Amino acid sequence: MTTAAHPYFDHPRPLAFAHRGGAAEGLENTRSAFARAVDLGYRYLETDVHATADGALVAFHDDTLDRVTDGRGRIADLPWSAVAAARVGGREPVPLFADLLREFPHARWNVDVKADAAVEPLLRVLREQDAWDRVCVGSFDEGRVVRARGLAGARLATSLGTCGVLALRLRSWLLPAPVRPSALAAQVPRRHGPVPVADRAFVRIAHRLGLQVHVWTVNDAAHMRELLDLGVDGIMTDRLELLREVLAERGAWTG
Repeated sequence: MTTAAHPYFDHPRPLAFAHRGGAAEGLENTRSAFARAVDLGYRYLETDVHATADGALVAFHDDTLDRVTDGRGRIADLPWSAVAAARVGGREPVPLFADLLREFPHARWNVDVKADAAVEPLLRVLREQDAWDRVCVGSFDEGRVVRARGLAGARLATSLGTCGVLALRLRSWLLPAPVRPSALAAQVPRRHGPVPVADRAFVRIAHRLGLQVHVWTVNDAAHMRELLDLGVDGIMTDRLELLREVLAERGAWTG
């Protein structure tokens, strides 16, 4: 396993991430989901962020409210007052990311930036709360991560976007491809369709380049064990008790 040079990663590995706070419980990305994860001993929490029309940064996965709340509409088109009135599962409010940082001061956050408009509000929140050591920023869109890192500098931990992961996959097959040197982690699925992603060769080249490997979203115990045997540095799951049990059986549960 590799050691990344940022305080965000200064915890015994493998890291256990509560994906959207534990999405299997049906109240993803809510204060109650994150509180439950923390109560179970999770120190690393995964969430997503969007910006409202008036610049409020919310912890929410989809670009619309429709799937998981009783509200409707695109978050980017709505003011914070309208998003705040929606209820996840009909009962839990959509949280501001700034409030989550304050409420869970000892948690580390893996943040997936879901829209270009969310980059600067996220950096503003991190600056206002001096939370640089507690957050790692990722996105499928490599440009968002590069922009965030360019604005924030080395104090911001970032993971590879899709293009960076593809380059790393090619490097693992001994093909030449540039990998962004400022990245500290590769956060990847176990497979992409029929193509394995997090296999032994991928983990080996990532570690050789000083990158941690975090795999999402793993909800099967056999797959968790397989990945741990490969030496991955972290697993993201919706099934919080299951991952805790798998790590505990190996003496590796550290929250």
